[in-house]
Amino acid sequence: MELCTQCPRGCKVDRVLGKSGFCGVPEAFLVARAALHPWEEPFLSGRRGSGTIFFCGCNLQCVFCQNREISRGKTGREITADALADVMLRLRDAGAHNINLVTPSHYALQLVPVLEKVKPSLGIPVIYNCGGYEKVETLRRLYGLVDIYLPDFKYYSSALAQRYSGAADYPTVAFDALAEMLRQQPTPIFDGEEMMTRGVVVRHLVLPGARSDSISLLNALAERFGSKAFLLSLMSQYTPDFAFDCEDPALHRRLTTFEYESVLKKAEALGFEGCIQGRSSASSSYTPDFYEKSFL
Repeated sequence: MELCTQCPRGCKVDRVLGKSGFCGVPEAFLVARAALHPWEEPFLSGRRGSGTIFFCGCNLQCVFCQNREISRGKTGREITADALADVMLRLRDAGAHNINLVTPSHYALQLVPVLEKVKPSLGIPVIYNCGGYEKVETLRRLYGLVDIYLPDFKYYSSALAQRYSGAADYPTVAFDALAEMLRQQPTPIFDGEEMMTRGVVVRHLVLPGARSDSISLLNALAERFGSKAFLLSLMSQYTPDFAFDCEDPALHRRLTTFEYESVLKKAEALGFEGCIQGRSSASSSYTPDFYEKSFL
């Protein structure tokens, strides 16, 4: 950790001494919220909720981020590795269907010893819920510790990735990362309650003005991996509420029904399976309250 290169940014800063790179956080775990969350995919939240742990900071910091309150690394509570392990166990004891590590990319290597310690007694799946911008070498360190990979796949176009996330290499990086995730968890598996216990779920948020990019991405995913290797979560929840300082006018409006349904039709034609969102999800009211009572 003395020169951090665990994500594709490769900032090479000394986070142990409190310095921060693009992600905006030091080496210590900075957590905003840990709670039972009912608004993940139905096969992840179930009846009791997903045991979400929201880490502060982010290696993408998209201009439209709905969690920008914490993704910029300006808030949160610093906790130790032992305390984090205890939070996971308490979420399990509260009935969580799984432990859902949200935006963990910049803490991946620090999470390895925590998961090695807690996983033998945890008894529920561990979810790695990320933006898809992952370093393959880092993902390999997580082998055997993550049961479900839940990456975003945000863009097919390098230009769009650069414009909205400052990461022109995002498509190439995300394809390689997804290949590694599928190597580790090649088959979606469910239990008797129809809860997912292993596998990969790829999330894609359809953005206003980017319908063609979404369709190109679906074509590319089907061509490289097929349509049955992972589940697809096609999201329509984009809201301009969080893009107030973005200069791109395309992000200043909501997604149209035509835009979302045309992408959905392409996904169905390609044979993808998974879940979709109702248009009511395009609301800032679904953003978690990071100040309400949690397990921290």
